[in-house]
Amino acid sequence: MEIERINENTVKFYISYMDIEERGFDREEIWYNRDRSEELFWEMMDEVHAEEEFAVEGPLWIQVQALEKGLEVLVTKAQLSKDGPKFELPLPNDKLKDLPVDERIEELLDHQFNPKGIDDADPAFEDDLEFLLYFKDFEDVISLSKRPGIDRVKTSLYSYDDKYYLYIEFPEQDFEDEEEIDNILSVLLEYGQESTVTIHRLDEYGNKIIEEDVFSIIRKHFS
Repeated sequence: MEIERINENTVKFYISYMDIEERGFDREEIWYNRDRSEELFWEMMDEVHAEEEFAVEGPLWIQVQALEKGLEVLVTKAQLSKDGPKFELPLPNDKLKDLPVDERIEELLDHQFNPKGIDDADPAFEDDLEFLLYFKDFEDVISLSKRPGIDRVKTSLYSYDDKYYLYIEFPEQDFEDEEEIDNILSVLLEYGQESTVTIHRLDEYGNKIIEEDVFSIIRKHFS
């Protein structure tokens, strides 16, 4: 795999289809199997971090270009302002800096959950929207649980590597309004940060503290 450090927030790498197959992945499944594509991506990011010390914390903007003999991947860190739910996206497009928070969330979600630019009509991507946040302090989770209007999302809480992880799922049948999703996300991101750890790693290595209805259970015990 060839790695090129563009700047402090951006890295580009190229991986051939032969290299992908040598890592135990099928070149077709990485496009249609979300779990396998995520596994490959984070395996590559571990290698990028080891060679370039490109630490990943928070949301990512991911652009994947399919070439004749492999994939070219551009990864940019999208930083969150501590003063509120304002995204700072270090992207070439200067217009993004002027977007209101809801449009920035929409832009981020578009790249985070459909990074390859595959048409939304593809049945492989007609899933419930999933999101994973981490918290360094459990008090932040308690404070978040007291915010109104967030109980409709499905939630699970994990502990792993001295952090708390909140798995959030927006059931498609309950959330048809994108603006409502944006509003809830803006609240969630006031307290937590998007995690680079996958839910599969948490299921395998983490400790599940609360299986479901995280917010109501926390309010019950920490009212």
